[in-house]
Amino acid sequence: MSNSYNRFSEVYDELMTDIPYDRYVEWVMTHAPANEFKRLLDIGCGTGTLSMMFAQSGYNVSGVDLSEDMLSIAQERASQMGMHIPFFAMSMDELEGFDGLDVAVIPIDSINYVTDEASVKRTLEKVYEALRPGGQLFFDVHSLFKMDEIFLEGPFTYDEDGVNYIWHTEEGEYPHSVYHYMTFFVETESGLYERFDEEHFQRTFDAEQYVAWLREIGFTLVEVSADFEDEAPHEESERIFFRAVK
Repeated sequence: MSNSYNRFSEVYDELMTDIPYDRYVEWVMTHAPANEFKRLLDIGCGTGTLSMMFAQSGYNVSGVDLSEDMLSIAQERASQMGMHIPFFAMSMDELEGFDGLDVAVIPIDSINYVTDEASVKRTLEKVYEALRPGGQLFFDVHSLFKMDEIFLEGPFTYDEDGVNYIWHTEEGEYPHSVYHYMTFFVETESGLYERFDEEHFQRTFDAEQYVAWLREIGFTLVEVSADFEDEAPHEESERIFFRAVK
């Protein structure tokens, strides 16, 4: 992944319109209602869409993200909505300054940008340390099927509301990893289109590996589901969800 999303932060929300954020909030609230689990940390919060939805649902929310460009948009948006949500720039595998959390979420495959096995486990350890006893972690990842097959069916194209892109993918050097090469053409106020390029790298692991890490770290209850449904994953599931209790 590039060091910051730069121009990508400006079109990020446009590209995420198909994500059912409300179902993500519902999933968390079902298992950790805001009246019992007040303090929530949104890890990999991006432009703050979920952070604000959690805040509106009654949680006391903080957010962290590696991209300062994303956080600037999140902070401006929260201010415009009259919300006080503190946002912090940091890598999730170097999470610090949080303790006694009731809930931590790492949403929308954010942890797939952590591509080193040791760093993934360190991320989960950092979250475990930040949670109170009984606190819960919620996160999702791309499945092996999505990483190994669906992503490699590209190129993909997008043309909507002044944003166009061509998205090429290439198999990475690690198992179940993918390079994303995106060329954007974004309409400016003058009516001309500006081009910029993004390169992202993601890696995922088998669901059983994530479960093994969670249990090794000390989480006592681990639940696995798929595709925003309360069902076990199958071989063509695209997104795998994990809930773990400290």
